[in-house]
Amino acid sequence: MPTILLADDESAITDNLAPLLTRSGFDVVVAHDGQEALDRLRANSPDLVVLDVVMPRLDGRAVLRRLRQERSTTPVILLTQVGESSERAMALEEGADDYLNKPFDPQELIARIRAVLRRGEGGGAGGLGQFQRLRSGAVLLDRVSQRVWKDGREVVLTPRATALLAYLMTHPDEVMTRERLLEAVWGWSFQTSTRSVDTRVAELRRELEDDSSDPQLITTVLGTGYRFSGHVEKA
Repeated sequence: MPTILLADDESAITDNLAPLLTRSGFDVVVAHDGQEALDRLRANSPDLVVLDVVMPRLDGRAVLRRLRQERSTTPVILLTQVGESSERAMALEEGADDYLNKPFDPQELIARIRAVLRRGEGGGAGGLGQFQRLRSGAVLLDRVSQRVWKDGREVVLTPRATALLAYLMTHPDEVMTRERLLEAVWGWSFQTSTRSVDTRVAELRRELEDDSSDPQLITTVLGTGYRFSGHVEKA
């Protein structure tokens, strides 16, 4: 049974979430601030950590940085505030595997936990979000420098397309609705439409696919959105 470390200083959240996670098949360890989260991480070796960003003593992003500095591969899901798209982007670059805006649907959190754990099963310990460089066939992405290569040649993409590629490559084989991609890459506060997602996907296909009319990396899921269908690995 996977063990989840749930770190949040809001007792209303931990008191409700912990029993729900237990009923969903997880062992749950609770921490109420960032320092306690680090202590429990080292003592309990959980399979995944759910971290609130805003916590006393040590905030969630600081805990995440400590983990990655210690070369911990434990997957992390961050709980962020609505509209803080820049904060979410930085958290993903620092090694978070996923995030959810507060307030959130607990069932959505459980679905994200299971998805991240599945990715870890496929790629060894931890998720792809911890790695700076990712490769899928001829495509190489450096998440820190935001640079992309295909067949060894650097490809110039718009910043938004690069961010979209990074999100898709850290969530391979997951069906992504346009709304979820908007939330993750643009931020809900950004006044745009789901057509923006289609435009950036078209850019990625044009630059990265061998045949953009028959895409193999970013495939369409009819009536829903997109899926990154290529195999992704640490580069």
